[in-house]
Amino acid sequence: MQTGFVGLGAMGAHMARSLHRAGLLTGVWNRTADKATALAKELRCLAFTSLTELAGNCEAVVICVSADDDLRAVIAGLEPGLSPNMIVMDCSTVGAATARELHTRLDALGVGFLDCPVSGGVEGARTASLAIMVGGDEPVFSRAQPILQAMGKNVAYLGASGAGQAAKATNQIMCAGIIQAVGEAMAFAHAEGLPLDRLIELLGKGAGSSWYFVNRAPFMAHNSFPAGFRVRLHAKDLRICRDMAAQHGAQLPVVESTLAQYAQLINQGFGDEDISSIYRLKSALFPAKPEPT
Repeated sequence: MQTGFVGLGAMGAHMARSLHRAGLLTGVWNRTADKATALAKELRCLAFTSLTELAGNCEAVVICVSADDDLRAVIAGLEPGLSPNMIVMDCSTVGAATARELHTRLDALGVGFLDCPVSGGVEGARTASLAIMVGGDEPVFSRAQPILQAMGKNVAYLGASGAGQAAKATNQIMCAGIIQAVGEAMAFAHAEGLPLDRLIELLGKGAGSSWYFVNRAPFMAHNSFPAGFRVRLHAKDLRICRDMAAQHGAQLPVVESTLAQYAQLINQGFGDEDISSIYRLKSALFPAKPEPT
């Protein structure tokens, strides 16, 4: 199935490379055209000059952008080039209501739409080992399987349109709690004078381990937080979680406390760092000690 890819950020560029390795990528488009041109040259595929052109030359489209309005704008750009039986797959993290809205809009054109957000970080995108949570019409999901499996190791159909985004919101709540716990634990271990690298290797095999501990505790140990999952993007996702919970009349303490701490980091200029930079706030809970080398 000839596939176009839209949105070549930290995750999207690697996902497009995965489609290329599987022989599925026809071409790419990005709001910043230079990114599309560079990746197209690397992969020897097309760099489309417009979303309409991309849609008109592909059988399927994968989208990975930052927010609900970005996604709506992409869909609007694709629409003139879409034709019946095409599949549009959105791997962004947006509200479940937005996914249902766009499903209805494209269904009227005879175009399949799947909300299929991903988890696994830049590492998972690079190695095509993402977890992909899919909502939409099951027959469309069946047709899209080769594309989804080229990008992810664990692909699951979860139900009607919006189910994928609801699953991603669930994941983002878990990530909030885990990154807070890992940050506090590492700040405590540092205050106790433990050898952090050896501790991470040991506890990474214990009952308290997690993907975030194994992959992000080393950032904390060395007080360096290169962008993987940016603070400002997780904050955006948690606001989606907050809004969805509010529709049930619920307020989620983990979400609220993490949003408050992210607001501090953003105000301090750390919004584009990885979310492991929450360690900056956790380490401040303890009397100052020399940073590990």
